Amino acid sequence: MKGHLSTKQGEILIENEVIAKYAGITAVEIFGIVGMAAVNMKDGFVKLLRRDSVSKGVNVVIENNHITIDFHIIVAYGVSIAAVTDNLIGNVKYRVEEFTGMKVDKIRVYVESVRNLD
Repeated sequence: MKGHLSTKQGEILIENEVIAKYAGITAVEIFGIVGMAAVNMKDGFVKLLRRDSVSKGVNVVIENNHITIDFHIIVAYGVSIAAVTDNLIGNVKYRVEEFTGMKVDKIRVYVESVRNLD
């Protein structure tokens, strides 16, 4: 389902993929996040996605103009996962709500891997 906003000038429809890309770009700007992860469920492999594919590590669901976002991330070795995910959730919630005009109800973060930054 798409996001739907009514304004005085007309109707606005926002594709889930647009929100996923925006949220993914916002996420990779957070200190401690190496990138988004693509998970091969069959083999259990985790792959670091290139910067232009960040939306593949993000799943967006919109119901009644309320957004739920799932992130599959790779974090840097040595950082506090709790601090990184708190920062991710706070920044993404604020920026996506400002960007879309819709409420973000839930953000789930799946830490798929840890990487050294060497």
